[in-house]
Amino acid sequence: MTRDQFHRWSRQLARYLFIPALCLVVWGELRTVEQIFVPNAPDKVLHFIAYFGLAGLATVALDGRRSVLYAMLALVVMGGALEIIQGMTGRDAEFLDEVANTLGVLLGAGTGYVWTGVAGARLLAAGRSGQ
Repeated sequence: MTRDQFHRWSRQLARYLFIPALCLVVWGELRTVEQIFVPNAPDKVLHFIAYFGLAGLATVALDGRRSVLYAMLALVVMGGALEIIQGMTGRDAEFLDEVANTLGVLLGAGTGYVWTGVAGARLLAAGRSGQ
C-alpha cells in the first residue's frame, strides 16, 4: 500500500466511522445514570474521549479543509445542547461536562490536523523523491 492509498484509506475510514460514533455519543449522553455502560469511569474523562474521537474523525474525514472549523463549532454546540437536554433525562446538566467536550474537540481536531499534516508531508516527500 502506497502512502497516497493509506491517506485515502484513512479518510474513507474516518468518514464511515463518524456517523456511528456520533450516534453512540448522542445515545450515551442521553442515557440515564443507571444505564451508563462504563461503570466507575470519571464522567469528564468520558466526555473528553467522546468529543476527542468525534473531532479527530471529522478532521481526518474532511482532510484538514476549512470546513473543519464549522464541524468543530457544530460539535461544541451539539455538546452544549446535549448537556441542556440531559437535564430532562434524569441526568445533571453540568458546565464542566461542556468544558470537557470543548477540550476534547480542540485536542481531537489538533490531533486530526497532525495526522493529515504528517500524512500530507509524507506524500509530498514521497512525490519529490519519486521525481
